[in-house]
Amino acid sequence: MIDMTEETTSELNGPGAPDEWAAYLATAAPGPETASVLPVLDAEKLSRTGRIDALKALERHTGWIQAHQAQILAALEADAEAELPAAVRDRDAEAAWNFTCEEVACALKLSGTTAAKRLEVARELDRHYPTTLGMLERGEICYMQAVAITEACAVLDPEVAGQVEAALVEKMPGMATGQTRRALAREILRADPRGAEQRHQARKRERQMVHYPKDDGMALWGATLPAEQAAAMNAAVDAHAATLPDEGRNLEQKRVDALVELVLNRTDPGAATSGVRASGEPASGEPTPSGSAPDRSITSGPTASGPITSGPTASGPTASGSITSGPITSGPTAGGRSATVVQVTVPLDVLIGDSDDPAQLKGYGPITAGQARRIAFAKGTVWHRLIIEPKTGMLIKTDPTTYKPTAETERHVIARDAHCTFPACRMPARRCDLDHVEPFNHHDPAAGGQTVPENLGALCRRHHRMKTHHPGWAVKRDSRTGTTTWTAPTGHTYTNRSHDYRH
Repeated sequence: MIDMTEETTSELNGPGAPDEWAAYLATAAPGPETASVLPVLDAEKLSRTGRIDALKALERHTGWIQAHQAQILAALEADAEAELPAAVRDRDAEAAWNFTCEEVACALKLSGTTAAKRLEVARELDRHYPTTLGMLERGEICYMQAVAITEACAVLDPEVAGQVEAALVEKMPGMATGQTRRALAREILRADPRGAEQRHQARKRERQMVHYPKDDGMALWGATLPAEQAAAMNAAVDAHAATLPDEGRNLEQKRVDALVELVLNRTDPGAATSGVRASGEPASGEPTPSGSAPDRSITSGPTASGPITSGPTASGPTASGSITSGPITSGPTAGGRSATVVQVTVPLDVLIGDSDDPAQLKGYGPITAGQARRIAFAKGTVWHRLIIEPKTGMLIKTDPTTYKPTAETERHVIARDAHCTFPACRMPARRCDLDHVEPFNHHDPAAGGQTVPENLGALCRRHHRMKTHHPGWAVKRDSRTGTTTWTAPTGHTYTNRSHDYRH
């Protein structure tokens, strides 16, 4: 470790102790001056809090270095293109003359494929996504988020790609890479709905089985198929697995055994299709994506359970249809959880064809409006209404059902949170515990936290255990916005925003 002199560190007019430097560098814009101070972040001299801040500081500087590397790679690529013979007109011919990839691979000790990918990402960032590159240089996002932008937008025209980038600029600094990719998928569907449907249809024609040998006498078996079919199959497997005795098997083992039984012992060729053919097309008599179902009536006025509106209003919430589809073989289980339900959340204006905004397939992510309509109008589909707050997109009410109030409360919290409420955890809420934010008082229930949606949150078993038993972790929930704020033992705070049904 390099010893920093008092004169060196004082040039930035910053703090002196290692922990103070770590806190300062964790939020400072990275650059040559701040990089010169990084050696002061000696792990042996930092407290636990300081080590977390040091990690954040080093990550910001990693982005700064990677941005500069991308700029150099883009310059090398530009030099190579300038030296190409005049007769070279397309990328295939260019590849035969451009050997920059080989030199980069040797210099960085990379494979040719990895070097080519680095050059491609650098070229795209430099030419088409300067805003993203600038965010990387400032340490506001990580390199993999920048890669996600170039990969996801590769199918778009430059103008549309710019719109997608602009829509995410303010959001990306607060996102993990996986969240960035999901947000990109939704924005691309919104910005280019026609192209998205065409790409989906093309990919659907490429559906195929996959079967790969694995070690120790095992194999990987599956299929590439439309997401809604995969979700329906997953639900069917889960439902069948729930009927199998444990016999020393864990849940994953039972799910695999259930899949084998469903495939090898299938007796009902018409089951579990929900009005969709094996090809993913609507069954005979079912509507096309732009069609409407003859046996359904959708109105924009009051219904028996309250008014439904097709867009945000200044005076109240909007309604968005939560469509559940799939083979419901055993009905609801205890606690208000359906055994075999495929859920798609789709705005009413998309459902009736006034908009082509994307819908959300639970367990997968955004899907095209056409896919959503095919599911919505398939035979056996059940519709439920979700009412959301127009400014935040937070779920504020589900339609009442025949379940007891406790079951309705559980349904509400599961639908509202969608996932575990610990930041960046993607465990589905239906597989989580419902935890009291303010602990329930078992000795005096009236004195403790109430069992109401405002005081309940979905937590996976690991994060539930951490909150309850690990000293120093604490959580608060803003009932108005749905945002949960977690405080770590080090004093750092992390926020998790409520699921936004508008996006």
